[in-house]
Amino acid sequence: QVQLVESGGGLVQAGASLRLSCAASERSLGPYTIGWFRQAPGKEREFVAVIRWIGGTTYYADSVKGRFSISRNNTKNTVYLQMNSLIPEDTAVYFCAASLASGTTWKEAYDYWGQGTQVTVSS
Repeated sequence: QVQLVESGGGLVQAGASLRLSCAASERSLGPYTIGWFRQAPGKEREFVAVIRWIGGTTYYADSVKGRFSISRNNTKNTVYLQMNSLIPEDTAVYFCAASLASGTTWKEAYDYWGQGTQVTVSS
């Protein structure tokens, strides 16, 4: 059982930056892919970014490519989502999740989810 805890959300103005953190309880995240997803009010949960723990390969949704960056700290068992040039459309609850399916962007393939952290971007 992998437990994930997100932090770092908040209220910012358009153009600002935030860094989200996802701390995992699992001692070794080697087999896992960690993904960030977001859900805006009245919308489906959507893929944002993903990183394979081994190798560090990353993938991004087109809507965030060039603005967001996902990374990991092996020592701290933590995954980060650096969000720059935020726009109001980025407003959502952001979730991190863990999957044994390598590199998947399909949310149904993720077995473990955090509780989410709210990001609000004002115009």
